[in-house]
Amino acid sequence: MSRYKPTLKTYQRPMAGWWTKNPFYVLYMIREGSAVLLAAYALVLLVGLARLAQGEAEYEAWRAALASPLAIGFHLVAAALVTYHSITWFGVMPKTAPKLPFPGRLVTIGGWITALVVSIGLVAVVAGVTR
Repeated sequence: MSRYKPTLKTYQRPMAGWWTKNPFYVLYMIREGSAVLLAAYALVLLVGLARLAQGEAEYEAWRAALASPLAIGFHLVAAALVTYHSITWFGVMPKTAPKLPFPGRLVTIGGWITALVVSIGLVAVVAGVTR
């Protein structure tokens, strides 16, 4: 057994909260964390699909549960995070693509416009079906 005892300890940087020091990392963590809530929202929709397969009464009970203030709050937070995630995702796209023959800003703006048009189209289809 060695009798050597080191007199100096190397500095170990604390890892807790490292991302809170830089605004870029805060926004990055919000975007990445939003994916967890979006996965939860996908599970809510899958439960709705399962309830629809079980029959009209179960589906209507699921819809009634979605009318609660907690569910409405969840949907509002999810909508805000989906919007933020989409905006930042399309902002990252030109940075990850190979060299483009046109400005990367066109990719970002094109993605935003496409997402907006598709979202409006889906709302129009759903509104037309439910009338």
